[in-house]
Amino acid sequence: MATSKTREAIKDDLKTLKEDVVTLKDDVKIGAREEAANLKAKAAEAKAAAQVKAEELKGKAEEYYATARERGREYYDEAQDRFDDAQRYVTERVQERPLQSTAIALGVGVVIGLLLAGRRN
Repeated sequence: MATSKTREAIKDDLKTLKEDVVTLKDDVKIGAREEAANLKAKAAEAKAAAQVKAEELKGKAEEYYATARERGREYYDEAQDRFDDAQRYVTERVQERPLQSTAIALGVGVVIGLLLAGRRN
């Protein structure tokens, strides 16, 4: 009889163990689903935060670009004015002394020609 009781006790223990395994399996599935939902929500939050940050950075970049473009335009206008002034100055000096200007231009041309001819040899 003791063996029959033992068998019954073992069967009961195995049945309980099987039920516990099924319950544990279900609990693990539920926990995994909850964790997946939590991770999905966190991923959505991170994506939204990244999009907000990207928009902020885009706005800053556009501001920097506009500022740089404005400054570049100012520098260009200033350089253009200086170039125009220099051109007017040279034109006036050439008109005041055409012979001297022609001689200087000829001398510069000869020097450049000699420099270039020296490189070929």
